[in-house]
Amino acid sequence: MAGVSHATVSRVLNGGRDVSVTARRAVDRALKRTGYTPNHHARQLAGARPDSVGFLNCVDVSQLFADTNINRLWLGCTQALADQGIMLVLPVGAGAARAVDAVLMFSAREADLGDSPLPLVACGTPVGHEGEIAYVTSDDRGGARQMVAYLRESGRRRIATVTGPLDLPSGMLRLAGYRDVVGVVDPGLVVAGDYSYQSGVVAAERLLRQAPDLDAVFVASDLMAVGVIDALTRAGRRVPEDVAVGGFDDAPVARRTWPPLTTVRQAWERIPGELVRQLWRQVDGDGPSGVVLPVELTVRASA
Repeated sequence: MAGVSHATVSRVLNGGRDVSVTARRAVDRALKRTGYTPNHHARQLAGARPDSVGFLNCVDVSQLFADTNINRLWLGCTQALADQGIMLVLPVGAGAARAVDAVLMFSAREADLGDSPLPLVACGTPVGHEGEIAYVTSDDRGGARQMVAYLRESGRRRIATVTGPLDLPSGMLRLAGYRDVVGVVDPGLVVAGDYSYQSGVVAAERLLRQAPDLDAVFVASDLMAVGVIDALTRAGRRVPEDVAVGGFDDAPVARRTWPPLTTVRQAWERIPGELVRQLWRQVDGDGPSGVVLPVELTVRASA
């Protein structure tokens, strides 16, 4: 709003040394227009490491540990912070996040992405807020494109999809990747899920009613994909002979199901470290930036 750099604003707030009169006046006007006041808690953190970081998962807490991906991220972030003597805590209840010094945010919907007085990094693309919130994400859209293109190149022509929740960035972007490849979408080939096993079962049953001639399904998570495979098998459809199934995540269940699941592998070993590195950038006062990690198509027997 002032038309100057972050560094110039910082110098004005810290006494105005080495700042031109014009720049100081511009910053003062912007301060008055926005009602900005310095956050003393954040200032205490500047240049120092926090004592505790909150692992803020925005889904219903009852679902938290049912999601193996969230479990994996929780453990990875716990280790990455413990290596530096910092505790990762799980805030529960309204206002609980105020008890920590910084926040890692997961499963954030747009309504969860308000201004935070604390250093914050989102896991997943903060759609619509990419220039305002630091984040680390996998290439959701590109991974979906890889999977659907692979299914098409394998000779499949009636490719359905079971989406993730469409108010979550991963759900939106994986559906967008599907659309990038199939072009004009038959509404009967698209059913929404919620990343749970049971939603995969229900979605597959619905797809078979709506589009009995489908020959492939791209499923936006591995856990849902296992539900899809089980429902197809119960309906007498062979996987992959009759219907190919591809997932997304490369969760441990992808290797245990039968047939083993063709999926899109996220760089799980890198995500926690990148989240922590981005967090330190926020603690040190850097502007928000995003890290998009590559994904990899992993072919197994289901497609």
